[in-house]
Amino acid sequence: MAPVARSEAPLCSEQFGSGTARGCRAAADGSLQWEAWGRHWWGFSGAFTTKPGGRDGGESVAPGTAVPPLSRLLAVFLPQGFPDSVSPDYLPYQLWDSVQAFASSLSGSLATHAVLLGIGVGNAKASVSAATATWLVKDSTGMLGRIIFAWWMGSKMDCNAKQWRLFADILNDVAMFLEIMAPIFPICFTMTICISNLAKCIVGVAGGATRAALTMHQARRNNMADVSAKDGSQGSPPAPIPSAIFQETLVSLVGLLVSLLMLPLVSDCPSLSLGCFFLLTALHIYANYRAVRALVIETLNEGRLWLVLKHFLQRGEVLGPASANRMEPLWTGFWSSLSLSLGVPLHRVTSSVFELQKLVEGHQEPYLLRWDRSQSPEKESCVIVRETHQVLDKLFPKFLKGLQDAGWRTENHQLEVDEWRATWLLCPEKKLL
Repeated sequence: MAPVARSEAPLCSEQFGSGTARGCRAAADGSLQWEAWGRHWWGFSGAFTTKPGGRDGGESVAPGTAVPPLSRLLAVFLPQGFPDSVSPDYLPYQLWDSVQAFASSLSGSLATHAVLLGIGVGNAKASVSAATATWLVKDSTGMLGRIIFAWWMGSKMDCNAKQWRLFADILNDVAMFLEIMAPIFPICFTMTICISNLAKCIVGVAGGATRAALTMHQARRNNMADVSAKDGSQGSPPAPIPSAIFQETLVSLVGLLVSLLMLPLVSDCPSLSLGCFFLLTALHIYANYRAVRALVIETLNEGRLWLVLKHFLQRGEVLGPASANRMEPLWTGFWSSLSLSLGVPLHRVTSSVFELQKLVEGHQEPYLLRWDRSQSPEKESCVIVRETHQVLDKLFPKFLKGLQDAGWRTENHQLEVDEWRATWLLCPEKKLL
């Protein structure tokens, strides 16, 4: 059989994830030959050959070509397809998240040492039964707190994931501070560690819920499981749950090793231990603030919508996600100065057929709007609603287009909407949202 002449033009081009593309040609002996167009993150450059049917032409090809150790390490710690498979804010968020995890690991070691000391570890006079009872009361308090907090605030944490994430980490620092102070006041030891564990259980609920919301934001290729596995879960209140799978596991491991060196130096000096804790807490809060501030979420919650809408009404232009996220309050984002209730029962909107007719007049939108001010006369309230609908009819199409052009994801939102809906029997297409 005559040898196959090498084709001048490439047969195809391929690339691995976000790596540099490479061209594939036919070699003279019938094998496939790749020529790397530049140098990509797997580290290949130049031309190399492999027999047809090779797995991927990437790791088992030309002699002398090997994947650099740094590239292998990145492949272990970063989601597959990074950076295209995650949001642009993934890397800065993870860097600061690793710093806070390291500080939290060291602070947690100091707190654990204090709790064990207060329970009586190392004290020959301590009662095993008393220590066991204290531990059971502590865990029971935390479990009850977790159930109540999840019922009370579970549906609100999607709307303000950044704020609740920061709140959870600060509350975790408060809980560890209580644990460190508990042995200093033996009379209140049981009550103190119960309050501390209650706070840690709230941290577990808030941290886990917000971590899931942020993972959903950062995963861009339906790869939530991969991003979550590489990122790790947040917090571990009552029982030792692994704080991470990859990044934070490595950080926590380093933190544990440093703790082994730190504890013998500070355990005999409460003031030095407390000083180290405050220093680590300051680092922990700062790193958490920088991590949360690095997030750029492209869906609108009440806080971001208020900023964007206010800017639009004042200047006629729509803020982009990056600008709005930089301006979004992180400390006071739980409560808005404007009370907005969405998806409320009909009796909160109107109490009579006459009022209902007034609210329906002049618009065909599938919702009812009510200006709820007790000091405002009913007639004035109806006028405000009617004028609001007129303004919305004029401005909303332009505002919606501006949101889409600016990069906001308008197909979903993070507004806090209750579950009440109404279907009108005489006009089924009109619904109360």
